[in-house]
Amino acid sequence: VQLQASGGGLVQAGDSLTLSCAASGGSVRRYTIGWFRQAPGKEREFVAAFGWSGNTKYTDPVKGRFTISRDNAKNTVYLQMNSLKPEDTAVYYCAATTVVWGRVTEEKNAMYWGQGTLVTVSS
Repeated sequence: VQLQASGGGLVQAGDSLTLSCAASGGSVRRYTIGWFRQAPGKEREFVAAFGWSGNTKYTDPVKGRFTISRDNAKNTVYLQMNSLKPEDTAVYYCAATTVVWGRVTEEKNAMYWGQGTLVTVSS
């Protein structure tokens, strides 16, 4: 499956932004689709995941602010980001995996990656 991430941009603190991860060559329903991010000078970290069965998982810093969702008709997974903070500034990547749900937060288990999309949040 090929993944195409988009939707990044420059916003101010408190603003909202929606990232899209469009899949081709395979159905998103067959994979857990996750979002990861890498801030300048830091390692890539898990943000959120949408499981093939509809489960969702979030890292603590984004709980209550970010929402991951899936549109089967568009074969796309979205990451709605509200109340953005400067510390959310990063390159965001989407990834697909079939690993067991308990291990989806580990980037080493990602099978396919989309290219990154840059989110910059100014204070």
